[in-house]
Amino acid sequence: MLPEVVAVGRISVDLYARELHVGFEGQQSFTKSIGGSPTNVAVAAARLGRRSALVTRVGDDAMGRYATSRLREFGVLTEFVGVQPGAQTPLALAALDPPETPQVAFYRGPSAPDTRLEVADLPEDVVRRCGLLWMSLGALALGSTAESSRTWLAMRRRARHTVLDLDYRPALWSGVDAARSAAAEAISGSTVVVGNLDECEMALQTRDPEEAADLLLDRGVELAIVKMGAEGALFASRSGRWAIAPVPIDVVCGLGAGDAFGGALAHGLLADWEVAAIGRFASAAGAYVASRLTCADDMPIEASVRELMGETR
Repeated sequence: MLPEVVAVGRISVDLYARELHVGFEGQQSFTKSIGGSPTNVAVAAARLGRRSALVTRVGDDAMGRYATSRLREFGVLTEFVGVQPGAQTPLALAALDPPETPQVAFYRGPSAPDTRLEVADLPEDVVRRCGLLWMSLGALALGSTAESSRTWLAMRRRARHTVLDLDYRPALWSGVDAARSAAAEAISGSTVVVGNLDECEMALQTRDPEEAADLLLDRGVELAIVKMGAEGALFASRSGRWAIAPVPIDVVCGLGAGDAFGGALAHGLLADWEVAAIGRFASAAGAYVASRLTCADDMPIEASVRELMGETR
């Protein structure tokens, strides 16, 4: 059976400091989970009941075995998770200083396993026929994964739903111009594009949500989504625009909110909900995770999101 959601890109073992408002220079204790934005999106979609698969590689080490095991426990299909001989699985450490935008230290090495994907790692039939392909811009940055990801987008032929997450990590790129060029190419092959204000500035050279949405729709995108943090999100299509209000919560860790939003977005798109309903649900899913410490381990089931929204189903 084909997966409904296929996410492509980074994976890591993540260590979250438990202490609020303490930077790396202080004494901390840590909780272990897994992460990487596409990994978190795959987990979020699986937690919401979708057949979700991740396309990535881990190292042939204990951390890689841990990461793959946790994916299975979360319900993510791991048939496209490879093992890179002689490589170490990346680590990421997070300090909640401040909780809204934690400090993050990445230990990825010069050639992380998830940068070594080959075209053959994902069958063409899956690329073309899965319900939703989630492509992280970061997957287009480095190694053979970058070329493989471009090939998969071309195979997809802008089929519904082909989602580009602008997911901009400057450390992965030689400069903003390289990232912007890759984003432009990927946008031309996507039906849905989602990014925050910083990512829109990188890709589209504007921080104005309405202008960013206009530019994406002009490039043939069917649904443009601009995340504005505490100001909510803008969803735009050719048939209308929807300003989605944020869900008020006490923030514990802001790292996973966008990925929970992404998994919920995928769920709503596949369920063929109305745009406004997708927006409200995705916003609530993001808020739910922001009120908790970790990313993958705290991705909600649908009932938890509905409860936060004040709904019962």
